[in-house]
Amino acid sequence: MKIEIAGQNAFIVYFADQTSAAVSAKIQAAVDNILTNMADCIVDLVPSYASLLVIFDLDRSDPFAMRQRLRVALAELDSVDGGAGDLVTLPVYYSLESGPDLEVIAERGNLSVEAVIDIHQQQEYRVYAIGFAPGFAYLGEVDERISAPRLATPRQKVPRGAVAIADRQTAVYPAVSPGGWNLIGLCPTRMFDPASDPSMPVKVGDRIRFSAIERARFLELGGEL
Repeated sequence: MKIEIAGQNAFIVYFADQTSAAVSAKIQAAVDNILTNMADCIVDLVPSYASLLVIFDLDRSDPFAMRQRLRVALAELDSVDGGAGDLVTLPVYYSLESGPDLEVIAERGNLSVEAVIDIHQQQEYRVYAIGFAPGFAYLGEVDERISAPRLATPRQKVPRGAVAIADRQTAVYPAVSPGGWNLIGLCPTRMFDPASDPSMPVKVGDRIRFSAIERARFLELGGEL
């Protein structure tokens, strides 16, 4: 791990050169340990794929002391009980109606549409990062059999709740927006709601599973077609 200056009151901790489930778990353990032992001077923690941005209060700690405290907190990670993240199950209405790219992914992998749906549900995904839009969680890693490159021409309008695949990642669009990922279904769960506490149902480090539901159940849960 490397600790580097990211501003007058911020450090960025690099855990590895690339992400993995193990790296993500270690970052989540670091977040938990830092919040437990350094809450008196922490302003914000921003976890990402293989790094953690630590923003601290200059009125409560100076950069030198903060770096030393960070080193101690990170050195204790092996003894920290945590980092596994919560397991969150998201319902999905998979169909040609709700997933216009299902057939394309099936043909690409020489699979049936049903097989693509089954494979997508079998995997447990890790929340590697949240970005692009509030609530847009980057989940990995998708089974190679159903991985698919981004669209050559992005759609101008992707519906809220669209479940999508791009390369070895999958995600749920939290709001209507442009997008270039392959759409395979719709999720009725709101991925970002500023009126709720917490505002997002998932956080970096959590584990995600998808579970198929029928069209009627999707609509009962507040889904929109």
